[in-house]
Amino acid sequence: MSRAVRARHKRSREPRGHWLLLSLVLPVMFASLLFEGWTNNEVDAAPTRHDCTEPAPKTVRQGGPVLRIDGDKVQSSSMPARTVALTFDGGPDPVWTPRLLTLLRKHHVHATFFLFGVQAARHPELVRRIRAEGHEIGSNTYTGADLGASSDVRFRMELSLTQTALAGSAGVRTTLLRMPQTTSVDTLCGAEWQAAQRAAADGYLLVAADRWNQKPSKGAIRQLSQTELAYKETEKLLKDRNIDKFTTVTAGLRLARPDTSTSTIERGQGKGLILVTTMGQEFANAMNWVLAVAGALGVVRLLVLVFFARAHVRRLTRSRPGAPWLREINDPVTILIPAYNEEAGIESTVHSLLASEHRYLQIIVIDDGSTDQTADLATWINDPRVRVIRQPNAGKAAALNTGLDHAMYDIVVMVDADTVFEPDAIHELIQPLAHPAVGAVSGNTKVGNRRGLLGRWQHLEYVFGFNLDRRMFEVLECMPTVPGAIGAFRRDALMGVGGVSEDTLAEDTDLTMALWRAGWRVVYQESAVAWTEVPTSLRQLWRQRYRWCYGTIQAMWKHRGAIFEVGPAGRFGRRGLSYLAIFQVALPLMAPIVDLFALYGALFLNPVQSAGVWLAFLIIQLACAGYALRLDGERRRALWSMPFQLFVYRQLMYLVVIQSLVAIVLGTRLKWHRMQRSGTAADHIGQPAQAAELTSR
Repeated sequence: MSRAVRARHKRSREPRGHWLLLSLVLPVMFASLLFEGWTNNEVDAAPTRHDCTEPAPKTVRQGGPVLRIDGDKVQSSSMPARTVALTFDGGPDPVWTPRLLTLLRKHHVHATFFLFGVQAARHPELVRRIRAEGHEIGSNTYTGADLGASSDVRFRMELSLTQTALAGSAGVRTTLLRMPQTTSVDTLCGAEWQAAQRAAADGYLLVAADRWNQKPSKGAIRQLSQTELAYKETEKLLKDRNIDKFTTVTAGLRLARPDTSTSTIERGQGKGLILVTTMGQEFANAMNWVLAVAGALGVVRLLVLVFFARAHVRRLTRSRPGAPWLREINDPVTILIPAYNEEAGIESTVHSLLASEHRYLQIIVIDDGSTDQTADLATWINDPRVRVIRQPNAGKAAALNTGLDHAMYDIVVMVDADTVFEPDAIHELIQPLAHPAVGAVSGNTKVGNRRGLLGRWQHLEYVFGFNLDRRMFEVLECMPTVPGAIGAFRRDALMGVGGVSEDTLAEDTDLTMALWRAGWRVVYQESAVAWTEVPTSLRQLWRQRYRWCYGTIQAMWKHRGAIFEVGPAGRFGRRGLSYLAIFQVALPLMAPIVDLFALYGALFLNPVQSAGVWLAFLIIQLACAGYALRLDGERRRALWSMPFQLFVYRQLMYLVVIQSLVAIVLGTRLKWHRMQRSGTAADHIGQPAQAAELTSR
């Protein structure tokens, strides 16, 4: 083992700090979305106003539109004769508020703007303009919720958040309040009247409006919204010659201005609210696009996989390298088995290879410094075709290169020590090498220990993900990986690229990409079936996929130059590397955020629509997975576990990608992680494998 490799092993470590960062970022994002959803959808407010069952006191119903309430004592006020106070509810609206302000300035008129706090936080520049042009500001609550139907918590937040938004946007607070869904004072009844009393106890002056049929000669408070219709109504009012004066609410009643300056702390809190509101709004808008793009890419990927799998079945099995019209390969084969503490399964692996229909074999077991009986068990197998080589622990790539140095034959098959082979697997695997352009062949890896839920999930991933991908990769001539569990190579092709590289942890992916760049083709032989043992715990699965993903990204970066090359290397680079970058790196990185937004949609948008989209995507996945199982000759009853995969397994795979990228950015080095074996790879061996029959149809 080289000094550089030993140094990397010494520096091996697991990054930890980024999980703290992720645990902070995701909650902040979700909190922003949660706040955005609350402000837009009135989570705990009634959808409609309750019918009035208890009328307001008579003094309120018969009084003016401006109310001062002190306990049971109510004092009301009205505008002087021929005086109209223009009041605008809602907003500020980015389209109509500026137009209304321009119209008022043209006529030298001041008005009172009752603003939604959420809109003030979204458009602080308009709040500043309203104040700068001499208009007064009141509260229309934060979201326009019906205060009479709101919970105590929401009631307090509707008022306090509005004050915070006004402080952050214009440095003011207000004592004017117009309760949403309230017009004239006689609508202040029942729960609304109780809410009005509570607001007045907090120091608010309540402002309703006069009925529109009241003659302007008596004076009035006109209630308008910040819309196109209100703009036209305002134009009409400003031209009314029966009105002597247009003014604000407080100026008309000769009261002190309601919008006073705030403290530095209040302004700071307000700016923080504006920042959170902006983040939530921008994040929600961005996620709409991300969700649409991610969903479209996901559906397109599934349809493309099925399309090319069908093409692989119908066309390529008749014309690709390895087709029946090529000569049958019966050349001797060297099989390399790198092993590190594999005593649980090494005997099953070797015995399954010795039982192969292909009799001309050299089997080399490279014991990579095992601390158990791996080497001894392999040595005790009494067959001259088996050779055991011991070496100090140096990693899988080094073990394979050691075996390659002792290989006797021109065809080399590399397998994992936890894999059990069908009797015809080796013979089927090497047949595509009859074509002189083929340098490597990927076999069909199946999950042996699939009895538990985790095993079933991995079984579906192998059949639906890995093997269906390989069919597409062969059609597009961009196979990125010949799996370590079962792969055949020309020995001269291996030697031409310098053997198995120790530069990455995904030595199989690195080697496959190197072969493409050297001008060799790589194909998939679905009829060469081997059964592998997969992790039986989430911890083991994490360690395995972490190493795979980490090494794959390393290999992608190492061979990025293939994108600009010509011939087979260029096709592989532009197709294979692009596919991996989009679907195995970029989309998983966005997935946690997309999942958060999906939860946001279920909580705050249309839950039925969100569930429908999710269900439609699941049905497409199930249909494609069913087709993949059929192609591989597998029973489709395993599909029942697939919906549950979306809640645990998928998130685990996404986090693996995040961990891998962070580890690479931080310069973390990993070593060859070993999975705890139980020798269960052969659990399903002997079951009818119908893939070859289906392929020939």
